[in-house]
Amino acid sequence: MIRFILVQNRQGKTRLSKWYMPFDTDEQLKLKAEVHRLVASRDQKYQSNFVEFRSYKVVYRRYAGLFFCFCVDTNDNELAYLEAIHFFVEVLDMFFKNVCELDLVFNFYKVYSILDECFMAGEIQETSRNVILHRLDLLDKLE
Repeated sequence: MIRFILVQNRQGKTRLSKWYMPFDTDEQLKLKAEVHRLVASRDQKYQSNFVEFRSYKVVYRRYAGLFFCFCVDTNDNELAYLEAIHFFVEVLDMFFKNVCELDLVFNFYKVYSILDECFMAGEIQETSRNVILHRLDLLDKLE
């Protein structure tokens, strides 16, 4: 199960956060800082994208200047979540036509809609890009 999802830039600014477990605000700030320190200091060439973190695992992937981090249970399949990160980024890229950090900042409500279409209650909900993009197209028509 996914405990939380963070998207942070190289400077540590959080561009997206979704919490599937209850954490108070102070704990969330600590977690964001700890996760950023953990993943930003790792060598991309010689270290894996999986890190033990407290009693969980952080599965992360870096795309351009953004770190997409999923905190998951220790007994979950890391490769499945690595693929889920890639899937989420592909959907963002298809929706925004070459997504960048500014798209996440200025269209955060759409990014959260995409996130909610992909993941619900800490589990992977949908794995078809076409289904998600069709649902998002329907949501855009409602506005």
